[in-house]
Amino acid sequence: QVQLVESGGGLAQPGGSLNPSCAASGSTFTVNVMGWVRQAPGKGREMVATMKYNKPVNYTDSVKGRFTISRGNAEHTVLQLMNDLSPEDTAVYHCNAQTQASEIIIHEYWGQGTQVTVSS
Repeated sequence: QVQLVESGGGLAQPGGSLNPSCAASGSTFTVNVMGWVRQAPGKGREMVATMKYNKPVNYTDSVKGRFTISRGNAEHTVLQLMNDLSPEDTAVYHCNAQTQASEIIIHEYWGQGTQVTVSS
């Protein structure tokens, strides 16, 4: 099992920035994909960014050029730098971790989520 804990969400003004992070623990040696998924009120889940080890990060079009995910200093920690935020970015942001083999998801884990609210 893998446990994911997010932190660093909160309230930002339009054009502002937030820097949430995700820490994985447990059987992290099985994880080879990490990323962020968001769910806005009344909408389905949307992949924000996915990072496969040794491959370029994949971002959804609406955040390209504004959001950046990277590995933290601690092993299996993922940071998300969110710049130029807009009210459309308001959502619960969930950390996601997967064990993939040949592009097939073998195991998938979710954090409880951190609320990001963008409002003036």
